[in-house]
Amino acid sequence: MRTRVRGWRWRRSPLRRRSDVVEAWTVLVVAVLVLVGAPLAGAAAARWAHDEARSVSAQQRAERHRVRAEVVGTTDSLPSVQAGGQRAYRATVRWSEPDGATRTTTTRITADTRRGEVVDVWLDDRGRSVPPPVDGSAVWQHTLTIGTCATGGAVLVVLFGHSLVRRAALRRRMAEWDRAWARTEPEWTHRRA
Repeated sequence: MRTRVRGWRWRRSPLRRRSDVVEAWTVLVVAVLVLVGAPLAGAAAARWAHDEARSVSAQQRAERHRVRAEVVGTTDSLPSVQAGGQRAYRATVRWSEPDGATRTTTTRITADTRRGEVVDVWLDDRGRSVPPPVDGSAVWQHTLTIGTCATGGAVLVVLFGHSLVRRAALRRRMAEWDRAWARTEPEWTHRRA
């Protein structure tokens, strides 16, 4: 039958070694770092990521504009897969500028779009077709991903550091026990040291 005494590393005892005390303090520090430090690191990283993603989104909104264009023909025979699992084709679209000039470009449209339908096309400053600017849900998704990864990374670093400290403490504890046994063993076995 095993009897487990809680907190024995904190109490004075002739069996307690310095490595036991170091290990006990390490467990306390690890608990604080995992429960408080890692979430704070994740929150800081998430805040930074949110600010960066919002600035990228604002920059994209400033640089891109939307036009309503008519699909005049498709150029791809095989579809590609876009975000959300939708199949998309490259197609030629046409629209009229405010000055009356007609322009065309190639852009991606969903597979169920037919010739003659009107679609939204995003263009950059040079008139090239570009993806739509990042929306609010993508900003939050990026924020949560970075925050979660930073928190998990911080926890892994803390646990890795704890395993290194435990390994060093175990090595030191075994060396202390070997030295103690070297002093005690001749008395038990009646051999000379």
